[in-house]
Amino acid sequence: MKNLIILFCRVIRFLFRWLNKKSSTLYSKILFFLNNVDYKTGFISNGVPIIDINKGSKLIIGKNLKINNGLRYNRIGRQQPCFFIANYGGEIVIGDDVGMSSTAIVCHKRVRIGSNVKIGGGTVIYDTDFHNLDVCRRTSIKEDITTVKKKEVEIKDNVFIGAHCIILKGVTIGENSIIGAGSVLTKSVPHNQIWAGNPAQFVKFIEFGEKSGMIEKY
Repeated sequence: MKNLIILFCRVIRFLFRWLNKKSSTLYSKILFFLNNVDYKTGFISNGVPIIDINKGSKLIIGKNLKINNGLRYNRIGRQQPCFFIANYGGEIVIGDDVGMSSTAIVCHKRVRIGSNVKIGGGTVIYDTDFHNLDVCRRTSIKEDITTVKKKEVEIKDNVFIGAHCIILKGVTIGENSIIGAGSVLTKSVPHNQIWAGNPAQFVKFIEFGEKSGMIEKY
């Protein structure tokens, strides 16, 4: 009897997750339409993201984007929906076959993510300082946001970013590189390297085996 109850509960849980995935993906596509998002086929959303693409800004998504949002998915702590926020003419461009969980992208200039990129849960990507670094401007009654520093962020193909990372303005992460969990990136990472820490620093080169057709150490 106990085994039947457990089986029944598992079937109900499977059906709930399947229905929620279908409904979440549909609702997310409606949000895409309302925000004038350009997206390709294969999009899947577990849970519903926050999408706020303001006038003059863009969100462009390639094929097969998969995202996890909220408490029920990729439960590794610090669950939240994914955030896609673009303002002041900012442009977010996401390549093909990208996966992310509870990721926040805030763009005031340009954030570009290549293809085959994996972004761990709770990672945030900012291309702006949000506030002025000049104390007089920052503490004025009406802060002048036109002088806030912003620089493009680019994450190239095949990058793997661990959970809970912070990627700040002006950073480029080279192809195939890996960023350790909890890292804070304030400067660019060359291709084929592992970086980790706060602030993130070089750990070692990535070695490619014979299966990949690359046996050199870069």
